[in-house]
Amino acid sequence: MNGTPFHAVVLTLFPEMFPGPLGASLAGKALHDKVWSLETVDIRGFASDKHKTVDDSPFGGGAGMVMRADVLDAAITASRAPGTPLIYLTPRGRILDQARARELAAGKGVTLLCGRYEGVDQRLLEEQKAEEVSLGDFILSGGEAAAIALLDAVVRLLPGVVGKTASLEDESFETGLLEYPHYTRPDVWKGREVPEVLRSGHHAKVAAWRKAQAEEITRMRRPDLWARYAETKQKKE
Repeated sequence: MNGTPFHAVVLTLFPEMFPGPLGASLAGKALHDKVWSLETVDIRGFASDKHKTVDDSPFGGGAGMVMRADVLDAAITASRAPGTPLIYLTPRGRILDQARARELAAGKGVTLLCGRYEGVDQRLLEEQKAEEVSLGDFILSGGEAAAIALLDAVVRLLPGVVGKTASLEDESFETGLLEYPHYTRPDVWKGREVPEVLRSGHHAKVAAWRKAQAEEITRMRRPDLWARYAETKQKKE
């Protein structure tokens, strides 16, 4: 590999949650081979009082606690990987997609802020120009699980991590469509046969079948993706 490895910094109250799944399989092998590096930072280490307080009650009242801007700012300033975006994992953020994962994989690295409680002080996000990213319309106990998912999506796109780069090209979202169905041996299983076209050896027909299947699955299951794909397709014609 040429140049400096992709470097990820994760700021968290639970550094013991890392590398977690990132230490196994493709991401783990790439981590061992120094294709990328991971640094975890314990936010509590930047609290200034003897109790290592990182949160406080919200102005205006309400349930829960809010992570303090001063503590987080100190942690980020001391730990942020140079030249990398700061991403705050939050349900109100932009949905992470394959296009953003590819953009991140093409960069030097990423700094991830894992929130807890009710979230973080808004002033911190504005001061540090944080990018807010979400995995979807659901709530997690904290940003750590989301950070692991984001890093897995990015790391597998780094050069040399996935053996056959062609396998990346056919995956869901790479062409704006969900992926087509897959089959393997045996040819017949519990009375269900593998589609004849896939056993034909006719590459052009296989490609056409797979595209048609991907289009139909996307149209049925993800109307939002289908609308964007259809619009793009129409503009090209």
